[in-house]
Amino acid sequence: MKLELIALIVGIITGGIFTFAKLPLPAPPSLAGIMGIVGIFLGSKIVELITKG
Repeated sequence: MKLELIALIVGIITGGIFTFAKLPLPAPPSLAGIMGIVGIFLGSKIVELITKG
């Protein structure tokens, strides 16, 4: 959980810096894009569980 919290904090700081500098965000521009990334991660974990089990 510590790693996830650090990643969230770094992401918030990065988003703030990019917005302050008026640069495009280095992330998907919508919730649908973010959900796609989450789906890819979950699909990877599901296949790992199936192939290990």
